[in-house]
Amino acid sequence: MLKVTLEQWRMFKAVVEHGGFNQASAQIHKSQSSIHNAVNKIETALGVKLFRVEGRKTILTAAGELMLRRVEYLLEEAAKVETIGANLAEGIETKLRIAIDEIFPAHLLYRVLDKVSHEFPFLRIELVESVLNGANEQLQNANVDIAVSAFTLEGLFSEELCQIEFLAVASPQHALHQSGRALTLEDLKSHRQIVVRDSAVSKSHDSGWLQASQRWTVSHMRTSIDMIKSGFGFAWLPVPLIEKELQNGELVALNLQSGRTRQAQLHLTFVDGDSLGPAARTFLGELRYQSMIMPTTQNSEVD
Repeated sequence: MLKVTLEQWRMFKAVVEHGGFNQASAQIHKSQSSIHNAVNKIETALGVKLFRVEGRKTILTAAGELMLRRVEYLLEEAAKVETIGANLAEGIETKLRIAIDEIFPAHLLYRVLDKVSHEFPFLRIELVESVLNGANEQLQNANVDIAVSAFTLEGLFSEELCQIEFLAVASPQHALHQSGRALTLEDLKSHRQIVVRDSAVSKSHDSGWLQASQRWTVSHMRTSIDMIKSGFGFAWLPVPLIEKELQNGELVALNLQSGRTRQAQLHLTFVDGDSLGPAARTFLGELRYQSMIMPTTQNSEVD
């Protein structure tokens, strides 16, 4: 059993905030005797002196200063508990789990998550970054509430979210840039291709592999980008993820006769829209909005 109630701690804090017992009484609409009684009970229960009086000033003792720091944290946590309880009563979820393909522009995703967190400050967000079928597998296994994937799931609600452009690139020093002519897909097969592994376990899928004589398979898109920048191979990479590298010349588009660019359609998938809470619906709405205003990369911008 606790020796001191939250209400007594609130009165103690009010005395500190407002500079004295009289001032606290006027601000929190409690009688001065009630506040004095609350502070006395704390001091008696804990065996410490919280205040000393100097003239007309009520000043914290060293013990009072230490207790104040702890009390402020205690009252903040109590307020959070009450807010979470109110949110639960209103049907607001406490956790949102999302699986999203790594090709979705990260800066847009961060905007969405930030907006959701501002509206629902006590929401815990769990983000699973995946490749190819990985997001849908997470959804099928009930590990997440929402998936953003390049593939649809039969029997579940899926909507087209946005298209991501991929561009065939290599470092400017790569041998593929030295031929002086337009390249064919057959030319590429004699060079190392960097491929990103499907993060799904049960249903993996190789996308974009040309049956090149050499293949390095990695788990993350950023690893692929770093390898290609270093001259270790070529790949089709999502333009939103390499805009900086294209602009500063670390990556250069391959001079292909055809097939230099590819398009991937991302889909937004969830099990049951009616079962999603307010935070999840806010996430969906903001994600749709950010995808809608996402600029379309023009080929002239990456030439």
